[in-house]
Amino acid sequence: MTTISKITWDAASARRTERQFLAGAVARAGAGTPVAEVVGAMMGAHAQVLSAAEVSVGVRTSGLTRADVRTALWDDRSLIKTYGPRGTVHLLPARELPLWSAALTAIPTGPGPHRADVRLTEEQAAQVVAAIGEALDGTCLTLDELTEEIVARTGPWAGERVMPAFQDLWPRWRQVLHRAGWAGTLCFGPNRGRKATYTRPPVVAAAVPPVAGAGGGAGGGTAAGPGGALATFVRRYLHAYGPATPQHFAKWLAAPAGWAGTVFRELAAAGGIEEVDFEGARAWVAAGDTDFPDGPARGVRLLPYFDAYAIATQPRERLFPGAAYERALAGGQAGNYPVLLVDGVVAGVWHQRRRGRRTTVTVEPLVRLTARQERELGEQAERVGEVLEAKAELVMGEVRVGPHA
Repeated sequence: MTTISKITWDAASARRTERQFLAGAVARAGAGTPVAEVVGAMMGAHAQVLSAAEVSVGVRTSGLTRADVRTALWDDRSLIKTYGPRGTVHLLPARELPLWSAALTAIPTGPGPHRADVRLTEEQAAQVVAAIGEALDGTCLTLDELTEEIVARTGPWAGERVMPAFQDLWPRWRQVLHRAGWAGTLCFGPNRGRKATYTRPPVVAAAVPPVAGAGGGAGGGTAAGPGGALATFVRRYLHAYGPATPQHFAKWLAAPAGWAGTVFRELAAAGGIEEVDFEGARAWVAAGDTDFPDGPARGVRLLPYFDAYAIATQPRERLFPGAAYERALAGGQAGNYPVLLVDGVVAGVWHQRRRGRRTTVTVEPLVRLTARQERELGEQAERVGEVLEAKAELVMGEVRVGPHA
C-alpha cells in the first residue's frame, strides 16, 4: 500500500517562499540572476501595472531594478509582455512561450459574457486570431491600426463597435484579443507615446507540439499524458505552488473546475503527479517532489499589486489569516492590495507614492512586529526604492488608498 506524505502548512509555506525567492532576510536570487529566471519561477509576473511587475521581480533579487526588467522586455527580448493566466497581462519568459501557448490554448472556453448577437463564432474567432498574426508579422501596430488590418483581412463584422467595455463600445474582434496572445500570434510592443502597440512574438509558439483539442474552442482538451505540454505546465505550477488541488489550479487560471479535475486525474493515472495529505485534505504535488523544509517560512517582504505569490498561494484563508482576510483582500479577491508578507503569510498592506526621485512607502502592519522584522521591513522599503530607482522613506501608519480596480 502506498504511503501518502503528510504536508503541513508551515512546510508548504517554507518551500513556496524558497522557490519564489522570498525566503530569509535577503533575496535568494543574486544580482546576476537573469530576469527571465525569476519570472519563470513565479509562473509569470502580472503586468497590468508594469511598475508592479517590476517590483515583483526586484524584491526577489538583490540587485535588479526596473531598468533591468525593461531591458529584458524591450531590448534583449528575454521577456514577453502578453496575455497569461486569467486572460490578464503578464510578463513571461520568451523561451517558455511555446509551453504557455500550448497549455493556455487547451483551456476550454464558454460562450463568453456577451449577448449572442455580439459574440464571435468559433470560426470568426479563428479568422481574427489568424488575421492578427498576419498583420503583426514584423511590425508594431496600435489598436486602431490593428483594427483596420483585421477588418481588411476578415470583413466589416470584425470592426463593428458592439462590445460593451468601460462605458464605451469596442470593436467586436477585441473579445478574442487575449486568445491571440495565448495562441502566440500577439504580444505587446513598446509604447508609441501614450499608446500601446502590439507585435508578433519573436518566439514561434508552434515549437511545442500542440495540445490535443487546443485552439480555445468550447470543447478544449487535456492531453495530460506524461510527455505532453499541459502535463509539464501542471507540474511546473505544482513545483511553484504545490501542494494544490484541481480547484486551486482552476482558480489560478480562471479555467473550468471540471476540466482541471480531468487534467489532474489523467496526470495522476499516468504517474505525473502524486497525492499528498495537506493539512488533512487531499492535494497533489509533482511526482517525486515530496521534500519539504523542516522549519517554517522566515522573512519579511513587500509584495506589490497582483504579485504572483499572493494570487496563486492556496488555501487563501491560511495565506491571509485573521484580520488580513478582511483588510488585504477585496471581496475575497487577492492582488488588489500590495501586501506585507511576514514569515510566509500576509500581515499587512502598504502603498508607495513617488515624488520625483523620492518615494514614500507607507506600511500598515496588522500584527506586532519584532525588532528583527522591523529591521527587515526597513531593508525591504529601501529595496523597493532601489527597484524603482528612487530614495525610499518608510512610514508606519494607516494605508488610506483603496483597492486597485
